Amino acid sequence: MTFAQNISLRPYNTFGIDALARYFATFSDGAALSALLSKAPAGAKFVLGGGSNVLLTKDIDGLVLKNEVMGIETVAEDEDYAYVRVGAGEIWHRFVQHCINHDLGGVENLSLIPGCVGASPMQNIGAYGVEIKEVFQDLEAFHLSDGTIERFSLNDCAFGYRDSVFKNKYKGQFAILHVTFRLRKQPVYNVSYGAIEHELERMGARELSLRAVSDAVIRIRTAKLPDPKVIGNAGSFFKNPIVSSAVYERLHTEFPSLPAYPAAQEAYVGSGSDADLAPGAMKLSAGWLIEQCGWKGYRTGDAGVHERHALVLVNYGHARGQEIYDLSEEILRSVKAKFGVVMEREVNII
Repeated sequence: MTFAQNISLRPYNTFGIDALARYFATFSDGAALSALLSKAPAGAKFVLGGGSNVLLTKDIDGLVLKNEVMGIETVAEDEDYAYVRVGAGEIWHRFVQHCINHDLGGVENLSLIPGCVGASPMQNIGAYGVEIKEVFQDLEAFHLSDGTIERFSLNDCAFGYRDSVFKNKYKGQFAILHVTFRLRKQPVYNVSYGAIEHELERMGARELSLRAVSDAVIRIRTAKLPDPKVIGNAGSFFKNPIVSSAVYERLHTEFPSLPAYPAAQEAYVGSGSDADLAPGAMKLSAGWLIEQCGWKGYRTGDAGVHERHALVLVNYGHARGQEIYDLSEEILRSVKAKFGVVMEREVNII
């Protein structure tokens, strides 16, 4: 078994960063991954999916394993739900369209999110009022050290706001192989978040359907967010900060137009420290905070902040990952200085 050497990862990350992998290989199932690891050169192992939520700030002096586990199948059904098992290497949007074509509801609001299925539980991806944890059943993951395949339930994943055990407690320890989703046979539509209702009206949709909601979300995302195939990016670079009621009241008094909404059951960040959710905690718009600091449309070399959405950092061509990271550091410092709010990155930094 041979491993490709000194491979550019530019085609494998949506930022289009030209970092090198010392060794590179792909796997299509757990057996193939086990065989690769048994012959792998010594050093770090890094599992890569769609590369849609990573920023490569350096070359990878180790083995990059590209996840190409494919397949979509319904493995069980009951009166209300279908349970669909999906390979972690499947393109996320392709899976969403599969669900819509089979009249299965729950992920239509997550249309056009870039990346692969395996990243969805790692990040607890979400958009327009829906998060993965609401449709997640379980997953199978390969332990990179001992070769065992473990099953993780909803509780095992400890989902938070764009967070799970795979981003902290078990970071770098597992390769997700399959994810099983619980999808509704009778859809319950969620169109009150953001501009979905307005977009449905603009489309002339006469009745709600999975396809109509998906099309509305696609139109909104296309209008607001740059296509990674045209301009390198990883979507939302920062999390929307969640602050205590006291911090929110202070900010609202000083900045009355500050967009915010109740934070539900999540942890909040305020004044530089993490804390358990308190009554009245509010989620703020990170894009608004960044824009108020003057960053929207900013560019230095080929690194910049998108002109239509301040939450999206972009690579206009040949930016290095470190340049984009340094820009994000400046943004974080400026938001803290102006508002006293500490923001966090959503993108994984490598």
